Amino acid sequence: MAQTIQAQAKPRLSFWQIWNMSFGFLGIQFGFALQNANVSRIFETLGGTEIALYWLAAPVTGLLVQPIIGYLSDRTWSPVFGRRKPFFMIGALLASLSLLIMPNSSVLWMAVGMLWILDTSINVSMEPFRALVGDLLPSDQRTSGFAAQTFFIGVGAVVASLLPWIFNNWVGIPNTAPAGEIPPSVKWSFYCGGVAFFLSVLWTVVKTKEYPPENLEEFERENKQTTFWQGVSETFFGIFKMPKTMLQLAFVQFFTWFALFAMWIFTTPAITSHVYGATDTTSKLYNEGADWVGVCFAVYNGISAVFALLLPTLAKKTSRRMTHLICLVIGGLGLISMYFISDPKLLLVSMVGVGIAWASILSMPYAILAGSLPAKRMGYYMGVFNFFIVIPQIVAGSLLDFINKNIFDGQSIYTLVLGGCSMILAGFMTLMVRDVDEKVD
Repeated sequence: MAQTIQAQAKPRLSFWQIWNMSFGFLGIQFGFALQNANVSRIFETLGGTEIALYWLAAPVTGLLVQPIIGYLSDRTWSPVFGRRKPFFMIGALLASLSLLIMPNSSVLWMAVGMLWILDTSINVSMEPFRALVGDLLPSDQRTSGFAAQTFFIGVGAVVASLLPWIFNNWVGIPNTAPAGEIPPSVKWSFYCGGVAFFLSVLWTVVKTKEYPPENLEEFERENKQTTFWQGVSETFFGIFKMPKTMLQLAFVQFFTWFALFAMWIFTTPAITSHVYGATDTTSKLYNEGADWVGVCFAVYNGISAVFALLLPTLAKKTSRRMTHLICLVIGGLGLISMYFISDPKLLLVSMVGVGIAWASILSMPYAILAGSLPAKRMGYYMGVFNFFIVIPQIVAGSLLDFINKNIFDGQSIYTLVLGGCSMILAGFMTLMVRDVDEKVD
């Protein structure tokens, strides 16, 4: 009976089933948020100057890992462990260990290497989570499924981004250290993140039931007949057979993630210099500014968690495309507005706009895409879709240091303005995307 459930129809899941299957994203975002808010700080503390170049480790990893993991998870089935869940746990274990080790980096190359390992591990866990929504939810529940993931992403990121500030202001753990050393508040934040990552993913693994492929016998036969080189060919050349909707979304994703990468890399130097007037990484003023970046990131992630709950309603009243357009324009204006701010507290207003965009970025493209994908290749194409997240990050990592130093004269705030313009452009490009399944719940 279990072998025919998917073939007949995907059963509607309850509210709690959807939230249990999404809960692991709480921990995944602990990893991403700690990385996004603190890695530039760690690089600068260890003497790094080519920050965007060092960050290339993250998108290059995603470019290689996500399609492979998607392909492998599509072809995995175990009556005991399931289809996607083995990848959740492997990635969670490696990411948790990386979070424990990274803040103890003593030299720059070690920190860059740990970023590479951390991002690889997060990608191993994250990609199958996206595919799980397509696996288990019928079309009219997918917007809610991705919105639930966005909610947990927002909650995890709020807590993780605030941790250095909390440890310093509430617990009294110092946020400064001698030159070349990572502050203790940052170290303890990463330790907590490692524990949270593993436990939240474990919750989803325990609480979520996966169903076998539609035709288990055919599935096993295809796996046996596929040679290693056929698998390699399908993994790296399947991109040329992508659905038209995915290609249209690729342009939207490019300018969206170019903007986000600019924000993640340059918000710390932009705020510490433009708003706080500090460049010495050992000074109290610089570290106050760096801590405030964590607070800002917590705000935009908190807004995204709340706004994600409104996305299904907004998409139903307008459309998924129009919802995404509106949110991206608001986010772009939020980034641009940071140029005009001198009071750190007003930066939180800018982050409200970024948070609205972030909620949509994590939900709408995937809800639009899922309806155009063949069910048996859901994981693979979700992995390929990641190309259009990491390629703009690679472009940004290759160009932004040059642009920041030679065109903007080292004033990182202009790089954030450039990111805002890019996000607005992405919003209007949404109009050219064809949503083949406009049903939302």
